[in-house]
Amino acid sequence: MAHLLIVLLAGLVSGALNSVGGGGSFIAFPVLVAAGLAPVTANAATTVALLPGAFASLWVYRRELQPLAGTSTRSLTVTSVVGGGLGAVLLLALPSDSFDRLVPWLLAFATLVLVFGRRIASLLKTGVLSQPTILGGQFVLALYGGYFGGAVGILMVAFWSIGLGLDPAAGNPPRVAQLAAIYCAAAAIFLLASDVADRPLMLASLVVGAVVGGFGGAVVARRLPPSVLRALVLTLAIAMTAVYFVKAAG
Repeated sequence: MAHLLIVLLAGLVSGALNSVGGGGSFIAFPVLVAAGLAPVTANAATTVALLPGAFASLWVYRRELQPLAGTSTRSLTVTSVVGGGLGAVLLLALPSDSFDRLVPWLLAFATLVLVFGRRIASLLKTGVLSQPTILGGQFVLALYGGYFGGAVGILMVAFWSIGLGLDPAAGNPPRVAQLAAIYCAAAAIFLLASDVADRPLMLASLVVGAVVGGFGGAVVARRLPPSVLRALVLTLAIAMTAVYFVKAAG
């Protein structure tokens, strides 16, 4: 019961963080690994559990969704679904040892995105890129999101800021929508082809927490200073990255 309560709280915080600005994977993934799941299974379970939370956040943002300049919402969503599905296939098809070795570096990459993503986006703003370029970039991000997903929402907002000149605040509703599309495709594959459902109580606890956190986080997002949540996510990201590098070295 203690483990399930911790997982429930991890889902709550993860869903809330994803609804506001991203970084929920930094909470859910290491908690599931600490609870005894293999890294690949924990990564798949994180994606499956955060999907309902993403839809809960999307419901709150539904009236604020606007097409991105230079491409249609349908094209972007189809690209996210295809990329997310292929990323999930890669996770399951490649040897699990390769994912274990990549985890510290994936966490480090995602942490660097957290630290420098917005700054780089503000420095490299360009005009509106062509639709094939936007869709190509979105496919790569969705592929990464289906395979691992850490900070993929932040990567999307940074990419849109650079390529479309989109304000990060205005990018939050479409970020949640595309995150849901990526998670939807990847979660379907994980549920069909992995052992993610072998721990139903743990998965259910994470799902319930993520739904409540996703809905509640989106509701209060406009009232809380983004800098506070960003600082929390960054602190956890740095700590988790350090822990995994120490484990890899040992």
